[in-house]
Amino acid sequence: MEQVLRDLPKKAKDKHTENKKFFAKLKKRPPKNLDYLMQELHEKEFERTDCLTCANCCKTTGPLFTNADVARIAKNFRMKPQRFIEQYLRVDEENDYVLQQVPCTFLGADNFCSIYEVRPKACREFPHTDRKKFQQISHLTLKNVAICPAAFNIVEEMKKLTAL
Repeated sequence: MEQVLRDLPKKAKDKHTENKKFFAKLKKRPPKNLDYLMQELHEKEFERTDCLTCANCCKTTGPLFTNADVARIAKNFRMKPQRFIEQYLRVDEENDYVLQQVPCTFLGADNFCSIYEVRPKACREFPHTDRKKFQQISHLTLKNVAICPAAFNIVEEMKKLTAL
C-alpha cells in the first residue's frame, strides 16, 4: 500500500487533463444508468479495498464538520459543542469548520478512527463515488483521485465502461 500511495499523486496528475475532459462530457450528457453504474463500481472496488490498510484520506486531508457533526461528536465526548470546536477545529477560508491539523486527531496508529461511530458526514461518505448525481461533484472527485486509491480505480473503470 505504501508504494501505491507514493505513486498516486503522480498518477492522478498524469490523468488530470483526461479526467477533466471526461467529467466535462459526463456533466453535459450523463448516461441514464450513471447512478446505478457508480454504485456498482463503488461496491466492487470496496470489496477488494480495505481502508484500514490505507487511511490516506485521514492522514492528508481533513473533513468539513457540519453543525450536526459538531453537536453529535461533542455529545459523544460529553462536551459542549463550543468547547469541542475550540479544542479540535478551526474555521477555514470558506467559513467551514475543519480540523486544526492533519493527520486527523482521531486517527489511531492502527488506522482505526476513535470516533468512527459518530464520525463527520464527510468521512462517512468519502470518497463520494457512490453518490447520486455523481456528475455534479466532478471537482471533488478530481481532488479525491489523488488521495484515495479506490477513487482513482473507480474513475478509471468508469471511463472504460462509459463510451463518452
